[in-house]
Amino acid sequence: MSADVQALCDAVDGGALMRHVHTFAQWEKLSGSAGEADSLRYIQTQLDVLGFRTRVLMHDAYISLPGRSLVQVDNTALRSITHSFSRASPDGVRGELVHVGAGNDADFAGRDLRGCIVLVDGIATPPVARRASLAGATGQLHISPHEHLHEMCISPVWGNPSDATLDELPTTVVCSVLLSDGTMLRERLARGERPSVMLRAEVDTGWRKTPILEAGLGDEGDAPFVLFSGHHDTWYYGVMDNGSANATMLEVARLCVAQREQWQRGLRLCFWSGHSHGRYSGSTWYVDEHWDELDRRCVAHINVDSPGADGADILENVGSMSELGGLATDAIREQSGQRLLGKRMSRGADQSFNGVGLPAIFGDISEPMPTPVGAHCWWWHTPDDLADHISEKNLVRDSRIYAHAVWRLLTDRLLPLDYTAYARDLLAELEKLQAALGGRLSLDGLVHAAATLRDSAVRLSVDATDPARINDALMRMSRALVPVNYTSGDRFAHDPALALPAWPTLRPLRELAAATPDSHNARFLMVDAVRARNRVAHALREANAATWRALREHTA
Repeated sequence: MSADVQALCDAVDGGALMRHVHTFAQWEKLSGSAGEADSLRYIQTQLDVLGFRTRVLMHDAYISLPGRSLVQVDNTALRSITHSFSRASPDGVRGELVHVGAGNDADFAGRDLRGCIVLVDGIATPPVARRASLAGATGQLHISPHEHLHEMCISPVWGNPSDATLDELPTTVVCSVLLSDGTMLRERLARGERPSVMLRAEVDTGWRKTPILEAGLGDEGDAPFVLFSGHHDTWYYGVMDNGSANATMLEVARLCVAQREQWQRGLRLCFWSGHSHGRYSGSTWYVDEHWDELDRRCVAHINVDSPGADGADILENVGSMSELGGLATDAIREQSGQRLLGKRMSRGADQSFNGVGLPAIFGDISEPMPTPVGAHCWWWHTPDDLADHISEKNLVRDSRIYAHAVWRLLTDRLLPLDYTAYARDLLAELEKLQAALGGRLSLDGLVHAAATLRDSAVRLSVDATDPARINDALMRMSRALVPVNYTSGDRFAHDPALALPAWPTLRPLRELAAATPDSHNARFLMVDAVRARNRVAHALREANAATWRALREHTA
C-alpha cells in the first residue's frame, strides 16, 4: 500500500462524518417526499462547494408507500404493519389461515392455497410474495423473527415494472406481526383451531416523480470515470440506512478532491431514490437512460450501504466481484486488520449495472454478530434507526475502507481488475459441468477459451508499458464477462429481484446435466443448453479478443 493511500485514509474526519449524520437525522426521506428533497439539497450544497458539477434528475418511478394496516384475529387487533407493493385492501380480506413454514418452494408445493391467508415464518420478501401470488393465496401474514417489525419492499420486479413484468407484482395483501403474536397463531393452528383472520392494508402505489442527485468531477466528454453510489431514500429517518452512507460519500469526496491532481480518471457520485420503495427504481432508470455512456466510460461501481453501525464489527463477509477481490482484500486488511473471506457480490444495494458489465465492489460493508434478521442490526428498517445507533469509531473505519477503494480506482495507473481470478473460477465451473454432462454436450471449446483467458490475463496484468491500452482492454473484457457471472444473459434488461446462482448464464447447462439422459425432457433442455453455450463462447471470444489486441499492440 502506498503512503498516499494511507495518508488519505488517515485523514478521514470522524467529527465531519457525525455532523453529516446528525444533519441527515432531521428528515424522513420517503421516495419523492419533501423531506427527501430537503436532504438532497443539503448534499448538493456540500458537493457544489467541493467543486463538483451537480444536477438533480427528476424521473417517473413506480413507488409504493405503505400506510396503515389492521390484522384481526377473532375480532382482536394485533400490532402489525403492511409492506411496499402489498395489494391495497381498504375493506380487508378474509381467508383460512394456513401455516407454510418459511415459505420456500417445498412449503408451497402441491398445496391448494386459493383464497387462503398463508402464515409465514420470517420477514416479508419478494420470493415468498411471488410464491404466494402464484399459489392463489389472498393474503400473507408474516411472523417477525423478534419483537420488532421491519419495513420491506416485496416486489420481485427489479426497477419500474414494464408491460412485460407488470403481472409479476404481488397479488396478495401482506402484513407482518410480532414474534409473540405469530407464535400464538402457529400454536393455535397446531392444535387444530381455525381462527378467523382478517387483513386490511392501505398502500399508496403508483407513478410519481423522484429525484437522483448526480455529481461529477473529471467525468466529462469521453473521460473514463468511477461510479460511487448509495441510496438516499429511507424508511423513517433511516440514519444508518442510509444516512451514514451518504455521510461517507461526502467525506470520501472531500478527501479525494483535495488531491485532484493525482486522479487518472473522473469521479461520479449518484444518490438514488426509489431504493426502499421502488425496488431500486432510481438506479435502474439511470442505467436504462445512460446505458451507452456507462458502457463506454465507467470503469467500476462502488456502492455504500449502512456503514458505521454500533456493534457492526464484522467485515470479513464484504461482497466483491472476483476481478475486484484483490482491491477489496487490501482495503479491508489495511483499514480494519480483518481478513476478507471472499463473499460473492450480492444483487441488493442498487447493483443495477451487471447487464452493462460494470465490475462492482461493496454494498453492505460491516455487520453485527448474527441476529434474527441475518446480517442486519435489530433496528434496520424500523423507527429506531436513529443517530444513537451510529458508532463514530466504526463509521471512520468503514469510511477509510471506502476511501481506500475509491482512491485506488481513481489513481492507479493500471485499473486494479484481475481477470485471472475470474477465469480460474469460470474454468473450475466449466470443468465441473463438463464432467456432469458426461459427453452429452461438449464444452471443450469453452474450457479452452477460459484457459486461454486465464493465461493471457496474467500477461495483461503485468504489462505496464501503456496503461491506457491495458485499461481499455480491461474495460472491454468486463463488458463481456460480468454479465456471464451476474445475469441470465440479457445486457439490456434486468433480472427479477430474486436469488440468482453464480454463473446464471450456465443454468440451462446445469439443468441438462441434472436431467435423465435421452429423456423426452432432456431434448427440450438441450435447446437452451446449446444457446447458453453459445452465449458464453461469445463472451469469452470478445474478452480474449480484447486481451490479444492489447498484447499484440504492445509487441508490434
